[in-house]
Amino acid sequence: MMTTEQLPSVMLDHLDLMTDSTGLIQHGVYCLPRRESGYTTDDNARALRLCVALWKTRPSQRMLERVACYLSFLEHARCPVRGFHNFLSYQRDWLDASGTGDCQGQAVLALAEVLGSKLPQGYRDLARELLNAVLSAVAELRSLRAQAYLIQAWAILARAEVTEMETLETIARSSAEHLMECYRRSQRTDWFWFESRMTYANAVLPHALFDAEECWPNQGYLAVARSSLGFLDLVTTSEGVFWPIGNRDWFSHGEEKSLYDQQPVEASTMASAALAALADQQDDKYLAIYLRSYGWFHGQNSLAQPLADRQTGGCFDGLQSNGVNKNQGAESTLAFLWTELHSYVHQQALSERPAATERTISKQ
Repeated sequence: MMTTEQLPSVMLDHLDLMTDSTGLIQHGVYCLPRRESGYTTDDNARALRLCVALWKTRPSQRMLERVACYLSFLEHARCPVRGFHNFLSYQRDWLDASGTGDCQGQAVLALAEVLGSKLPQGYRDLARELLNAVLSAVAELRSLRAQAYLIQAWAILARAEVTEMETLETIARSSAEHLMECYRRSQRTDWFWFESRMTYANAVLPHALFDAEECWPNQGYLAVARSSLGFLDLVTTSEGVFWPIGNRDWFSHGEEKSLYDQQPVEASTMASAALAALADQQDDKYLAIYLRSYGWFHGQNSLAQPLADRQTGGCFDGLQSNGVNKNQGAESTLAFLWTELHSYVHQQALSERPAATERTISKQ
């Protein structure tokens, strides 16, 4: 593993440009923030998680200020009724009565990153307070992806040996059982998946079960994690490149996969899932999955077009059938930055495993 001194800098120029004193603005118009789009809690939660991870690799006052901005946004997003709001207008008015399930899961995942860190005590105290405040709401979540985020959140806390969060562990374990039940119900001889349709952020589902296996071994989670990730890899690999499910029509069982529009979040979540599998299984096929997903950002995709700008840290919003979507929104940028951080942190370990591919991260 690289030392702090060896770790290259992840460029945050575009992230900073998209962030004001309130938080991270949702959409971009080309390389500038589209102010009318306002803010979302799930984007600010993603930004919080990224900046906490970056602070852990290289603490600095500037990074701590970023963490404070995004954590403060989550505190403001706390809903008096339950959970978190998600959509905030640029005029700072909440536009929803309560947030979506995925928003709740993303917020819990980011707060777990804070609580499991060595950030100043006040930051961790606030994270714990917010987590405790929303546990009753997240216990009722039925979105599979939101439940996957809860499992990942508990895994972070378990690794950090955080105490007095037993209720979240109970919710996370129940979520893992629900994923298993959905997989068994939806599985067919030609369909090894949790639902009858593949949609967005698909890889978070097998990723969560690799984490579940780490937390609660020998409960069957590993077999389903491997089977579902292998199936996802099968249907998203074409012509030797990562070709994710397009969000135009998704991919229903028995129908043709939607080829466009391809979203950066698919490459990012696939890369993260592959690394989780690689850590658990030490199988070079997962390194190959990781490298294909990482390469998608840098032109190894169906249109042979790069989406990421390493100089600013910005990322285009996706691949359309007629070319690249030139806007650089929050979700896309964070998807790239999270994958880029992985590439730096894991570069040494990956370069020591050449059997999976002739490429290495440093050659991308």
